[in-house]
Amino acid sequence: MTETASLYSLFASSFLAATLLPGGSEAILFAVLRKYPDTLWMSLGLATLGNTLGGMTSFFMGWLIPQKELKHVEKVRHYGTPALLLAWAPLIGDAFCLAAGWLRMSIWQSALFMAVGKFARYALIAFSVNHL
Repeated sequence: MTETASLYSLFASSFLAATLLPGGSEAILFAVLRKYPDTLWMSLGLATLGNTLGGMTSFFMGWLIPQKELKHVEKVRHYGTPALLLAWAPLIGDAFCLAAGWLRMSIWQSALFMAVGKFARYALIAFSVNHL
């Protein structure tokens, strides 16, 4: 696989991994960086962008769900958009994104907190590649 194809695959897998579909992109990021270490910042950027856009897809799906009172979702409102720093976390991350949309939280703040959390997770993985 070429460098360009690897980066496209990384973007696609990071997008899909952040939607309600099952999957992970961490192994692909790791593999891309092992094979093409000079793509560190491009890989981090594409993985973060793809994963954030996937999270925002879940956010907008939540926006489409009719509102009614749900106590466990209201806990997300208590913590606000900073809760989306955990949007990368398995299982709960997708639920947080969906809940934030359902709660009609700020689109821009939600995207920002998602991106920061997702970048931090990918950065930990990326920089660990150099130490293996």
